[in-house]
Amino acid sequence: MAPFPYLSLFLFPICLFVTLSSAADPFAFYDFEVSYITASPLGVPQQVIAINGKFPGPTINVTTNNNVVVSVRNKLDESLLMHWSGIQQRRSSWQDGVLGTNCPIPPKWNWTYQFQVKDQIGSFFYFPSLHFQRASGGFGGFFINNRPIIPIPFATPDGDITILIGDWYTSNHTALRKILDGGKDLGMPHGVLINGKGPYRYNDTLVPDGIEHETIEVDPGKTYRIRVHNVGISTSLNFRIQNHNLLLAETEGSYTVQQNYTSLDIHVGQSYSFLVTMDQNASTDYYIVASARFVNESVWKRVTGVGILHYSNSKGKAAGPLPEAPNDEFDKTFSMNQARSIRWNVSASGARPNPQGSFRYGSINVTEIYVLKNKPPVMIDGKRRTTLSGISFVNPSTPIRLADQFKLKGVYKLDFPTRPLTGPPKAETSVINGTYRGFMEVILQNNDTKMQSYHMNGYAFFVVGMDYGEWTENSRGTYNKWDGIARSTIQVYPGAWTAILISLDNVGVWNIRTENLDSWYLGQETYIRVVNPEATNKTELPMPDNALFCGQLSKLQKPQDISSAISIMGDRWKMLLTTLTIVSTVISALH
Repeated sequence: MAPFPYLSLFLFPICLFVTLSSAADPFAFYDFEVSYITASPLGVPQQVIAINGKFPGPTINVTTNNNVVVSVRNKLDESLLMHWSGIQQRRSSWQDGVLGTNCPIPPKWNWTYQFQVKDQIGSFFYFPSLHFQRASGGFGGFFINNRPIIPIPFATPDGDITILIGDWYTSNHTALRKILDGGKDLGMPHGVLINGKGPYRYNDTLVPDGIEHETIEVDPGKTYRIRVHNVGISTSLNFRIQNHNLLLAETEGSYTVQQNYTSLDIHVGQSYSFLVTMDQNASTDYYIVASARFVNESVWKRVTGVGILHYSNSKGKAAGPLPEAPNDEFDKTFSMNQARSIRWNVSASGARPNPQGSFRYGSINVTEIYVLKNKPPVMIDGKRRTTLSGISFVNPSTPIRLADQFKLKGVYKLDFPTRPLTGPPKAETSVINGTYRGFMEVILQNNDTKMQSYHMNGYAFFVVGMDYGEWTENSRGTYNKWDGIARSTIQVYPGAWTAILISLDNVGVWNIRTENLDSWYLGQETYIRVVNPEATNKTELPMPDNALFCGQLSKLQKPQDISSAISIMGDRWKMLLTTLTIVSTVISALH
């Protein structure tokens, strides 16, 4: 018998994966066991979604061009997909973890994501994308470090801290889902969590006794990179640290012009990196605050997250009132002007040695224009739905990317309108037909009374303008064509518009959606399909060997595929793959 009887079983998929990824780039392995646990973040026992028994889940910490392997075991009682928000999945929408590209992972099944964080740096997060599950947890930080040969545009921080903020209900996602299915609003959240914990008891009336709060320990005089992510459901939050300046340095993969803020509005789905120097005296601890914005703040006082910044030589507890949020109730331009002030650092290198600003987006001719307009919820066929340009998206039983792969007809329509429909709203699987290597202008028009955040999978887009009122052709005169920030999630203020530019160089099927979880659940999304007419592995990777099948392709999913779906699991696999990586690195070095 051969000394490695299983080698032939493993060798082909190993070689395939290494061939399709960059063999010289290291691998990073993570095992995610997704399950329910009971927790009481706001003092009320409830079911939350944990990863490896922890809520929130572990932080994924990798470096530019790493090959990331995440083996997911679904121990929930419903199907699951994990989405890596802001990770561009270059050439591989197969790994994106949304219904347009992936069949769900059934309960009790394992499935392995494998992707390269190609040419990316920065701060992101992951979350479960199905069934309103993010409202119960399952999220965690995901950050990508620069390669050592690429300098960062600031001194190396003394530490790196992840802070996950978000509104929270004491009902789990299945109960919240029923409310939405019943045609009702969710109402005011019960609070805001910071890293899965409730507020410090800064006020005996608003905060009951016995709630665990987050404490972040720091050393005096040191500077920390603090990555803040709004992983909540639908509430914009103002983030601030008492008596400390927040020096903004990066957002969602782009280094920013460095500016100090005393507080910053962070909208649902957004991520920011701040450099914070611990330059205050240590007579007391300091409050970390995330409070609700763009609501009646006197009524929403309980919707405030409070943690503690604790100096290692602190002499006392934090006390007194919280640091105030911006007092701009009658100044609707304050927050928008703050958002406009966030600009691209065009001289800094990102994931590559060339400066970020060497991509001169402002001089590229636009090839296609879409105006995506949202309105308050409407009734369609007796159900309360949300829409984009008059269309409420219906997820097909067969993912769009799989339908293309197997040349299935009638799964979706490539007829999404360039301008909002003028007739009655409708529920359809209508998709945007993007042109490979085109340059798309998208105007996001928010005609609702609530703040909206929009996210685009597969890309970082350029934020070139925003203003109140209805967008017109003349609005282009206000665009920033030089240092508009490149990111993947942007806010659109109520009664306002935001304009973005997208360079369609990433082949695949990519979700564009509201990040407000309730509106997303009710249909406020679509997909942009980008196809290279000259099909080649250079622009899109083949369908993965462990692809799951559903809908019209269900017959292809055999019971024994449960084991083969674990494409990269177990110590033997990891040992072989790691060994192969070392060998390939040595070979690269010899060349």
